[in-house]
Formats: sequence, structure tokens, C-alpha cells
Amino acid sequence: MAIQQLIDNARKALVLIKDYRQEQVDTLVYASAKIIYENAVPLAEMAVAETEMGSVEDKIGKNTDTATVFYDYLKDKKSVGIIREIPEAGIMEVAHPVGVIAAITPATNPTVTPLGNFMHAVKGKNALVVTPSPRAEKTTTETIALIRRALVKNGAPADLIQVVENTSVQKSQELMALADLVLATGGPGLTKAAYSSGTPAYGVGPGNPPVILDRDFDLDAAAKMTVVAVGSDNGILCDGDNLLLYPQELEGKFFAALRKAGFVVFDQKADVDKFRAAMFQNGKINADLLGKDASVLAEAAGLTLPGASKVLAFKIETIGEKEVLSKEIMGPVVVLKSYDAFEKAVEMAVTNMVESGGIGHTAGVFTHNEEHIRYAGEKIPVARLLINQPTPDAWGPATNGLSPAVSESCGTWGNNILAGNVDYIHLLNVSRIVLPLDKKTPDPVRIFGQ
Repeated sequence: MAIQQLIDNARKALVLIKDYRQEQVDTLVYASAKIIYENAVPLAEMAVAETEMGSVEDKIGKNTDTATVFYDYLKDKKSVGIIREIPEAGIMEVAHPVGVIAAITPATNPTVTPLGNFMHAVKGKNALVVTPSPRAEKTTTETIALIRRALVKNGAPADLIQVVENTSVQKSQELMALADLVLATGGPGLTKAAYSSGTPAYGVGPGNPPVILDRDFDLDAAAKMTVVAVGSDNGILCDGDNLLLYPQELEGKFFAALRKAGFVVFDQKADVDKFRAAMFQNGKINADLLGKDASVLAEAAGLTLPGASKVLAFKIETIGEKEVLSKEIMGPVVVLKSYDAFEKAVEMAVTNMVESGGIGHTAGVFTHNEEHIRYAGEKIPVARLLINQPTPDAWGPATNGLSPAVSESCGTWGNNILAGNVDYIHLLNVSRIVLPLDKKTPDPVRIFGQ
């Protein structure tokens, strides 16, 4: 189907729901979440079979968690008509749809990205047209077919969500140009294309989170959370740890904690060299190894794993442009670098993002030191600094106060317009009814003097 036809279909669907009340909209949000929840297993199996990335077990969890957490967050939010009144300011805020939203979806999350974006979009009575990754077109198309079925079952037009068939760069560019808003989830090239389309866009910068282990934090707890951060879905989460900075004097104890938690720690230069050569070729990551099991990565590097190990750790001697392993790896891998002073660790975290990528996205700190938390927050240029939790919690589950999101924008640091999680409120035009107040004009003499 031609892109223009998809846009026309979406606009016709918007007309059919223009008078929907909040309750009707929320029914669609619930129905879209429920049908993906019910089909979490086959969709996860399809995604891994098609993309050859990630873990079926973890993708099942992502499918069920996204459906559950997004609905729980959205269910009580106002998004239709007057959504907020501020009597003391004489202001009422009114929600209006932005219209047809173009959503570019990555192969790493072929189900949860369309689902999350659609739940945010339909919450504001918008329509979504999804461009799937060529590597995951079958899975994304099936995801959208299920949501369309749920819409029809609830009396709504199926064309509130559609998918581009036989996707291509040209089709994505045309879609972005014709839509009213773009959600671009992918690499820097995609973000640049979205911002160049002439259509308002929310882009997402690349991840590569550094995490700092402070001296006062429990080593076993840090190791367990690091397993979650780098092992989930074979490490293809953009907000999963990549660089872990630890105190030099705790190296032995921390490496022991990592091994106890399930990591295979490689601290010999020869082993690290083998992995570097297998994972990166001429400075570019080996795409054939993205999202693969730890055993596959080890075999490619000629390394031996004891038992059924799922996560790998490699000790490196430097960070940034001098060490290619400092780049985003997108595998069940974390690289380890020691530090002496906490301030030096923060400096290295910033340097690594500037030189190896990930600036603006996410970082983490394991600490109970309030001063260190504030220091890191002021020095590290990221939209999300996660304290004492796995960095993938940056998507905003029930463990913190962030809004759940499948698009985590990185601010101007990452060439994005937004520094934060893309939320349903960002997919609304909010107008303000402004009433007069009994206010006096400020006296310039009182403020500035004679």
C-alpha cells in the first residue's frame, strides 16, 4: 500500500474517534495492552527466530511488562478535553491530538516499541503508522495485526495503527514527511533523517551507559543488578550497562562478587585482546554478533566458558577513543575499569560518552553517599542518572518515578529535542484557556530603581 494511502486511512480513522470520551480512549489503551500480553510468548519466539537477536525468555518478560506497566501508568491520566485546571493562575489546559504519528521501529524491540508508542499515541486520540526494521518486519507486522484486531473488537477503526509493508529508506522518508509528528527510535542516522524530514520529531540518541560503583555499596548487590542490566535480552537494551567503573582496591572482592552473580570475568590481556578482535573489525562492531548468547561470543573469540554462563566481563586498561571496547557492544557484556578517586570515575564516565558514544542517554551510580549522588548528577551529561538500580530501569517501571517509555531521548547532548522519556503528553497539543487575574503591573522603579 502506498504511503499516502496509509496517511489517508489514518486521517479517516481520526475523524471516527474525534468525539471519543476519556473512557472510550482508555478502553483502547487497555485492549491494545491486553492482546499483546496474551500473545507475549509467540511474539517473543517470532522475534528471536526472525532477528536472531536476544532471548525468548527475556522478550516474553518485556512483552508482558511493557503491556502491564504502560497501562498501569496511563489508566488514570487525563488526555481528552480539559486535562488540568489551575484556578490560582486562571488557566485551564485542554488536550488536542497531534494527528498522524510516524514511528520508526528498531529490530531490537519489534513488539514493545510499537506497543508502547501506540498506547501513548491512542491515549491522546492519535493514529500511528509504523515503519518496521527490515530485519523484524514479520514480528512487527504481527504485533500490529493483533492490536488492530483488538481495536475492531472494541468498535474502533483498525487504521488507528498501520504498518508499512516492504519497508525501505525511501518509504520511511516519505512517511516522515507526510506525518504530523515523528518518533524515531534507532541510531544517529535515523534521528538526523527524522529532523531533516520537515516534520516535528522526537529522536533518540544511541546508548552506552557508564556505571560507577562507589566504595560504600554492597558488592554482591551491585553484581546482581549488573547481571540484570547487561544480561537482559542478551544485552540489546540501549540503556544497559556497558562500562562499569570500580574502586581499584576492591578489584579482587568485586570480581569475586561478579563471578558469584554469574559473570565469567576475563582479566587477562590475552583474553581481552581475543574478544576485541572478534567483536570489532576496523573499529566497527561485528553485526553478526549483536544480541547473541554469551557462548556464541566466547566461541567467536576462541574463549572457553565454564558451564552455561550468560554474561561476560572484560577488564580494560583505558577508556574512550583509545579502547574500542568502550563503544556500545549490544551483547551480554560489560567492560570493567578501575579508578582511584570518585571524582576521577565521574570524569572517566563523561570522557567515555564523549569519545565512545552514549552522551545524553543514561548513566548509573551504586552509592549511599548523598554528596556523590549530587556530584555525579551535576557533572554527567545524561537525561537519566539511575541510582542503586539496573540502568534498564530508565524506561520507567514501577521501581522509580520515571514515565514508562520505549523512546528515551537524550537532549541536545545526543542531538535530540527532548531530554527525557517520550511520554503520552508529548504526543498532545495542549492549549491553555487563560482567564484574567486581578494583578497589578510591576513597578519598574521598585524593581530597577531610578
